[in-house]
Amino acid sequence: MNNWIKNYSSIIWLLTGILAGTLVGVIFGKDAEILKPVGDIFLNLLFVAVIPLVFFAIASAIANLQGTQKLSRIMWVMTAVFLGMILMAAILTITAMWILPLDNSMAKATADLSKEAGQKFTGDSIVQLFTTSEFFNLLSRKNMLAMIIFAILVGFGSLRAGEKGKAFSEFLNAGNEAFKQVFIIIMKAGPVGLGAYFAYQVAEFGPALFGTYAHTLGIGYGVSLFYYAVFYSIYAFIAGGVKGIKRFWRNNIIPSATAVATCSSIATIPANIDAAKKMGVSDVIAGITIPLGGPLHKDGSSVSSILKMAVVFAMFGRGFDGPGVIAVALGMTVLVSIVEGGIPNGGYIGELLFISAYGFPPEALPPAIIIGTLIDPVATLLNATGDNVAAMMINRFAEGKLVPEDKTSVS
Repeated sequence: MNNWIKNYSSIIWLLTGILAGTLVGVIFGKDAEILKPVGDIFLNLLFVAVIPLVFFAIASAIANLQGTQKLSRIMWVMTAVFLGMILMAAILTITAMWILPLDNSMAKATADLSKEAGQKFTGDSIVQLFTTSEFFNLLSRKNMLAMIIFAILVGFGSLRAGEKGKAFSEFLNAGNEAFKQVFIIIMKAGPVGLGAYFAYQVAEFGPALFGTYAHTLGIGYGVSLFYYAVFYSIYAFIAGGVKGIKRFWRNNIIPSATAVATCSSIATIPANIDAAKKMGVSDVIAGITIPLGGPLHKDGSSVSSILKMAVVFAMFGRGFDGPGVIAVALGMTVLVSIVEGGIPNGGYIGELLFISAYGFPPEALPPAIIIGTLIDPVATLLNATGDNVAAMMINRFAEGKLVPEDKTSVS
């Protein structure tokens, strides 16, 4: 029980802050808007820390890559499987949002802010999305995707420099660790900052806010559990037929319980490695794909990412449709899955990324954070256990079949 409370303490505190803010907004009404500056301070701290945090996280991760060339086939298959599963989860969520669309009841209350969020994609805006003309522009959160691309280039440059670039790689690693701690310190103020901002939102938007959140969470939990039960069974069938389905679910109980209990896909890695081997995954593939899948393959984050975008679009009265909007949404979702892996509270970085890409104002961040917090338990379940069925498919496509059951140690 104590471990459960410890693992979920950050979520419990955030929810406590949000609940307190809700009560303040309901009780004091428009007077609660006086708390908005407190929320703004918290958001500004996030915005200031996000650029160096993401830069060091991505650049250092690439600079530390070693020896993957020997396993090129496995790596290519793993990349294809991870991307396919992430995109499938995103497409399923988008479809659900189209079938059960959010209303725009909050859009009238955000009419003035919506004018600021009216960005349309043109040739120039696409160029500005991926690049900047001056280095100092990379330091702005409005150019976050361009900064990520630059961080990737810096990481590969450091990797190619080899021994001569070792000192710079150590600098990237040190920066990564330092800004992780900075972000953790900032997030300790999350319950107060989000509570204050939620009090303002309740006072500003009223009952429409609760209907939107409830609707979104209903879709999110429904899609996630459907994907967990149905799509993971389909993936297991692809990997090993009916026997594959049986082997997956028989050995997926402990990883599932671990994921829910710890609220961490990284903490589930040991249970996943043991389970994957019992499911018929070879030692080599289990040893590569499960540790990499922990930070890089997140089906639950894919579902959560689409939900956040849909809520923000509804909040600002914009339609979450159209080829350009959906294409960017899918791209952002893939990036979010990668960004979240090595960063504490990495989901917030993904939220900042899509807000920047679509041109939304800072007021779009708190609703996205709240949705991410509320959907986190079931998202973690998908993030963690999805690695097992992914490993089964990677084994199937890379080696032709699963390890025979009599050669695995099945409990």
